[in-house]
Amino acid sequence: MGRPIRSWALLAVTALLTLTGCGTGTDAVSQGSSFEFVSPGGQTRIFYDPPQTRGTIQGLSGEDLLQEGKQIRLSDYAGKVVVLNIWGSWCGPCRAEMPHLQRVYDQTKDSGVQFLGIDVRDENRSAPQDFVRDRGVTYPSIYDPPGRSLLALKGYPRSVVPSTIVLDRQHRVAAIFLTALLDTDLLPVVQRIAAEPAASEGPSA
Repeated sequence: MGRPIRSWALLAVTALLTLTGCGTGTDAVSQGSSFEFVSPGGQTRIFYDPPQTRGTIQGLSGEDLLQEGKQIRLSDYAGKVVVLNIWGSWCGPCRAEMPHLQRVYDQTKDSGVQFLGIDVRDENRSAPQDFVRDRGVTYPSIYDPPGRSLLALKGYPRSVVPSTIVLDRQHRVAAIFLTALLDTDLLPVVQRIAAEPAASEGPSA
């Protein structure tokens, strides 16, 4: 007897997820005041403009990769543009991408930009610790092997590695990249979002 239709469909989806970096993803839209990643669309670079159409992320937190027991919360960076990067030491495109991310962080941190990594699927903590130290990464990462912190990004697929999410100063999703990046890809986007007028209220995350 052949495989059930459901099994063949699952294999097709799995094959599709290998096309971009270590994984690929879907289109995303914001729903009302909170962000929700929803319908598939095949895009790898998604922008949310004007700002009032963006959905907010709330409650994202996790343990610091380098300081066991220390918690990092998105709300620690109130009023800052936050660039979230989902990565793993096991991921080849992540190794190529990380120096580019560090360069963008170095060029934008004085304008109120904070980078924050989310390390996923690394069961041995020493491997990602060595990864960031060897590459001179100076921004923090959340250590999150099962990807639970990504539940704050409602519906966001944890298989998308690497991927990068740029939040504006109200911690609304302004841009998503479902692929590895060069500094020349990311820098102008971060600079543009950092230059947006500040709103009267900060995020409630």
